[in-house]
Order: sequence, then C-alpha cells, then structure tokens
Amino acid sequence: MDKRTTGIVAYITLIGFIIALVAGDMEGAKFHVNQALVIFLFSLLSFIPIIGWIWGIIMFIFWIMGFVAAINEEEKPVPLIGGITLLK
Repeated sequence: MDKRTTGIVAYITLIGFIIALVAGDMEGAKFHVNQALVIFLFSLLSFIPIIGWIWGIIMFIFWIMGFVAAINEEEKPVPLIGGITLLK
C-alpha cells in the first residue's frame, strides 16, 4: 500500500490499524499510524460514565480530523493529544 492508503486504513477500526502496521508503507505513513493509535488509546477513556461520553465525542471529532488529514495527505496533528509519539 502507498502512503495515502496506509494512512487512511490506519484510521479505520483496530483491524485496519493492524493491517496498516503490518502491510502498509510504514515509513511514509508513520505519522498517521501513530495518530490513529493515540486516538484509539485515548478513546478507551470514553467508557467512563458521563465525563467519558463527552470525551468520546471529542475523540470522534479528533478521529474525523485525522482521517480527513490522511485523505488530503497532510501531517497535521490533532489538538491536545497530537504531540504524543508512541511509534518510533
């Protein structure tokens, strides 16, 4: 997969993230693979009642922002959590 496709697939479910990690252009799309992982991990906090639901809505908005950036082949970090790097 090329850089754009790998970035897009990384945002589509956890299975898509694993496929992008294993079969994609990891060097070219490393930014979006990392962003997708960070968004996924932080979205796990949405299982907390009431405050977590609001957090889940915020994470969904961040997911849309990252997905649109991957479609446009831009490397714009999402607000608040975009500076976190988990994958080297």
